[in-house]
Amino acid sequence: MIKMEKFCQSCGMPLNDEVLGTNADGSKNEDYCMYCYKDGKFTNDCTMDEMIEFCTQFVDEVNKKMPKPMTKDEYKQMMRQYFPTLKRWKK
Repeated sequence: MIKMEKFCQSCGMPLNDEVLGTNADGSKNEDYCMYCYKDGKFTNDCTMDEMIEFCTQFVDEVNKKMPKPMTKDEYKQMMRQYFPTLKRWKK
């Protein structure tokens, strides 16, 4: 069986056991990374647009895994399309 890669439902970061956020009871949260979700709460109270602005600073890190590097504007555009599909930002 193919294991689908999971992504943080707040920032879109790929998830693995090392970066999972935590629930209020200390258990691992399968939906969010430790940077977005800790002790059962979001670590920052922000809008989707603010999260996109914050994530833009990591474009160089993202580009390391991409066949063709993106500019910050291209990355922002991609996130504007992708983020509304994430659990935290779905209307």
